Amino acid sequence: MAKVRITETILRDAHQSLVATRMKTGDMLPILEKLDNVGYHSLECWGGATFDSSLRFLLEDPWERLRNIRKAVKNTKLQMLLRGQNLLGYKHYADDVVEYFVQKAIDNGIDIIRIFDALNDVRNIQTAIKACKRGKGHAQAALCYTISPVHDLEHFVKIAKDLVDLGADSICIKDMAGLLLPYPAYELVKALKENINIPIQLHTHYTSGVASMTYIKAIEAGVDIVDCAISPLAMGTSQPPTEPLVAALKGTPYDTGCDLGLLSEIADYFKVIKEKFVENKLLDLKVMGVDVNALKYQVPGGMLSNLV
Repeated sequence: MAKVRITETILRDAHQSLVATRMKTGDMLPILEKLDNVGYHSLECWGGATFDSSLRFLLEDPWERLRNIRKAVKNTKLQMLLRGQNLLGYKHYADDVVEYFVQKAIDNGIDIIRIFDALNDVRNIQTAIKACKRGKGHAQAALCYTISPVHDLEHFVKIAKDLVDLGADSICIKDMAGLLLPYPAYELVKALKENINIPIQLHTHYTSGVASMTYIKAIEAGVDIVDCAISPLAMGTSQPPTEPLVAALKGTPYDTGCDLGLLSEIADYFKVIKEKFVENKLLDLKVMGVDVNALKYQVPGGMLSNLV
């Protein structure tokens, strides 16, 4: 048994999944010092749709956002999501473009790059992984989870081994649609732990309502890190809430070491931000509920907020 670490998604996937990535840099900066002192494994703050949304809707410079966050966050690793050969766009880019972009992301403050291809085609992430490692970043390769006749334990273990062979420093089970149920999560984490020797992280969404239960079973199976979001912007199509998991594991062998008092203060801050999203009609209550049919239609949480 080992302590479980937490990646906080409030600065990236939480608002991407609930309000279509509309949180402004000015809403982030005042709370960064407290976030930095919680004891997180990392803060996910960049990548995904943040680049596109900053330029297209918020009229902000995403690079300036990253530099400002890096300046304020001195103790915690900064993390981003990268779409492999697509970078942060919607088409494939040439290898030299991928290499240069990855290096610039690291130069401007990113420590951990989570790299994925939606179809688990490792050819589409190998350039980014190599570039990340050359730049002295932590290359986290994503294992995208879905349910189908071919996606069994053997299939996922094979892909994980391929990712290790590419040089991945850690692997993230990326359950972007909230499909991973508790007992299958236990079996998947257990199988990965038995076959590879690098850290395993788990990312999921609350869309189908089972995510916190999934985390508990994954933790029992030995997962090293889980993704959570501060409660005002958690659940629904976002991640499981941070504070309840920290409280549930406190005093156990899995104790996260995160400061619950500080988390409460951070939650109070984001309650005000959430109210602004509601007032501006950016937060639709449709994305805050539970829909077990998500297990059937398999739409990612980060996509749903753009469809309502």
